[in-house]
Amino acid sequence: MSVHAEAAQGSVTGTIKTKIPARLDRLPWARFHWMIVAGLGTVWILDGLEVTNVGSVASRMTEKGSGIAMNAGDIGTAAAIYVIGACLGALFFGQLTDRFGRKRLFMITLGVYIVATTATAFSFAPWFFFLCRFVTGAGIGGEYASINSAIDELIPARARGRVDLTINGSYWLGSLAGSAAALFFLDESIFATNFGWRLSFGVGAVIGLTVLLVRRNVPESPRWLFIHGRDEEAEAIVSGIEQAIEKETGQQLPEVDGVMTVRQRESISFREIARVAFKKYPKRSFLALALFVGQAFIYNGVTFDLGTLFTTFEKVSSSTVPIFLMVFAAGNFAGPLILGRLFDTVGRKPMIAGTYIGSAVVTGVLAILFSDGTLGRWGLEGVIVAAFFLASAGASAAYLTASEIFPMETRALAIAFFYAIGTGLGGIVGPLLFGHLIDSGQRSEVAIAFWIGAGVMALGGVTELFFGVKAEGMALEDIAKPITVEDAEESGAATAGSGDAEQASDLIDPHRRQALEYRRRAEETRAWAAEHRAREHELRAGPAASSGAGATDGGGGDGRSGIEAVLAEITELHAAALDQRAIASDERAEADAAKEDGERDAALERAKAAELRAEAHDQEAEALSAEHEADAELHRALSKAAMERARAREQRSLAAAARAEAPDDDDGAVAALRRAEAERHEAWAATHDRLALALQLRGEGSLERADSADREAGELREVALGAEERVSAAQHRVDAEELGGLKQQAETTAEAKQLADRRERERHERDERIRRRLAERQRRERAGLRRLRPGPGSSMYSPGMLGTATASRGYVAEEDLDREIDVIGRALDEHGATERADLARLVGARYWGPGRFGAALREAVAEGRAQRISGRMYGPPAGGHDQRPDGEPPTGETAQQ
Repeated sequence: MSVHAEAAQGSVTGTIKTKIPARLDRLPWARFHWMIVAGLGTVWILDGLEVTNVGSVASRMTEKGSGIAMNAGDIGTAAAIYVIGACLGALFFGQLTDRFGRKRLFMITLGVYIVATTATAFSFAPWFFFLCRFVTGAGIGGEYASINSAIDELIPARARGRVDLTINGSYWLGSLAGSAAALFFLDESIFATNFGWRLSFGVGAVIGLTVLLVRRNVPESPRWLFIHGRDEEAEAIVSGIEQAIEKETGQQLPEVDGVMTVRQRESISFREIARVAFKKYPKRSFLALALFVGQAFIYNGVTFDLGTLFTTFEKVSSSTVPIFLMVFAAGNFAGPLILGRLFDTVGRKPMIAGTYIGSAVVTGVLAILFSDGTLGRWGLEGVIVAAFFLASAGASAAYLTASEIFPMETRALAIAFFYAIGTGLGGIVGPLLFGHLIDSGQRSEVAIAFWIGAGVMALGGVTELFFGVKAEGMALEDIAKPITVEDAEESGAATAGSGDAEQASDLIDPHRRQALEYRRRAEETRAWAAEHRAREHELRAGPAASSGAGATDGGGGDGRSGIEAVLAEITELHAAALDQRAIASDERAEADAAKEDGERDAALERAKAAELRAEAHDQEAEALSAEHEADAELHRALSKAAMERARAREQRSLAAAARAEAPDDDDGAVAALRRAEAERHEAWAATHDRLALALQLRGEGSLERADSADREAGELREVALGAEERVSAAQHRVDAEELGGLKQQAETTAEAKQLADRRERERHERDERIRRRLAERQRRERAGLRRLRPGPGSSMYSPGMLGTATASRGYVAEEDLDREIDVIGRALDEHGATERADLARLVGARYWGPGRFGAALREAVAEGRAQRISGRMYGPPAGGHDQRPDGEPPTGETAQQ
């Protein structure tokens, strides 16, 4: 990298190797993670509190005596201004978060929120209320960028999906709190009309101060630290976390092998971040944008205006509105809470697409029923809750997606950017549109807004189907390689020089280097295994050995030799495990080099399968070395379970490869076969996963649960066998299509051959007719018949005519004559006896040239293609065309008619 390039991208502080990401991902769930959830996840509670609070008190603020003169349109405007502040705040604070760290910014943004929401309570005019809402939104938007990036970098990969969705769904806990607070503060028997709604804004400030105290104990993201040259600080944080968890669980954490080479920088330019997002990952950028636009439109539009929707159309009093908002909030929180685990098990792509499209369908139903006005207040509430039960899980996954699919250095700004753009397009238009349409008092106009919301949600779901990324259970660095890691690889490539190709590759790719290290250790381990086997044979030799090796056995040679044999087997198993880990590293290198998501997913699944096989070998070794038979049985069961999970991963890699060969827009039989194969592999993967669970449970002594898992595995096996049959059916359709193509090709070939044969026969018959004609003409002339005919000399036509049989025309003239004779014959066959003048008109003789019709008619009569009935009348031959089998020319009698 040039000096200018380094200056543009931020000064480089050094190149390090680190295992911190792998160490964080292998941590068991502990008190530390609950602290992260409590300290960082509360941002969503605050946002839900703010949005719902405004929706709850909106009706009171539009009443006389509220102390602030606002109408329904002003409420929608305030909501849009809040969203604008959140968008700009996300962009401003998001870039600072990637530059100055997660912790510093999430403390600052929380402080901004506390001050602004407190000031909102003192609003005395719409403009001041709008200003406070803008600053409050800016604080919340900044929270989104710093908090989501920190959460995803501190939560283990295996639980990242469900934790992120549950935290994002906690927005609705804040909504519940806001509604409950409003229900209390809007009670006019307790608080005055112009005072209660002000106190409701103080709830957010109190919660914010409490969260501020918890956040002091949340550490900076170690991932951010080691990228920005503070690797020692990152190491100290992770070591402290590990020690605390080991003390809490009473178990020592296993070692990890995932080494990452990072070229550290003090800062990374916005231009470099934009290049990565839009040049390297354009499809992912479009995906994030579509997801954010869809959820922002429907959520901000409905949530901000839900209170006025009920008061305007269902005649619900302003003091009762919070009850409906609480039910609405409970349904929204239930969505990610119940469905969240499926995003880690079923997968990101099917769940995100399903929740977006499902909510779009229910919202469409809502638009139809609302315009009819037949639902009633609780019927309307029920359909809205059903739609947003699905939409809530999908909307939470939008933030998860933007956080996962971009490199570590761009994470906060990516969340901020797509939140800002998506929310700017959907979240500002939504509240304004809903607010003004509700103010119209027309159900049909509000239904239009629901239809638009359904459309943008459906668009987000379809985009997920096409461009979604399979990220469940994967390390963040495997989903999107950090920019600093790419820098380190480029640096390695630059310093590799022109040396040995394998050494250059080792310098370029850390995964390849790790694979070589594993294979080296595997060979050393096999050397130890060979030494154990050598010792075994020496002990078996006993007294016969010339050395003292056997003599010192003390008569226990068989027992000690058996121990050496077991040690050799254990060591071989460890060597086999190292081989599998080398394969896993190679597969990760393949994933990094893959150009398509399908290839990358397949390689990563193969890497996981290799790791599981390594685990199986290690567990088998533990079984051989266990002191008690019960422990040995447990390790054997875990070994078999790991092998089953490896088979499941292998099936998923095959499924990913099959889907990569079958684009969604391809309806052909071969694409259908590939999709059927993918479904078969996924069905077998589910079967192997369930078998693995049964084996593990049986080894742990949970026999009833193991039997249940076995039964489920049997059911899944039937599903897989059904998928096998569907593959067979798809294969038969492909074969049928191929055979149909071969048949069509054969038929086309046969038709072409028949046509060629027919043309060859016609050409041969024409040649024979011409030869007979010439022979007959010569015979007549030799016999003196020529003297009985008027006309020119020996040639058939007059000199200079087009059909003259001169040397220049020769055979061509005879072909022309043959065609003209054929035309005359067909005309007589079709019309029967015809006068000569009418026959000339029928065949178009006027265009043939002088004398040609008469000459052709005479030859037709001479060849038996026509007969002369009278002086001016001609007709077809009595028996049709001359069909004599001998092919001889007509007799002299016929020729002279």
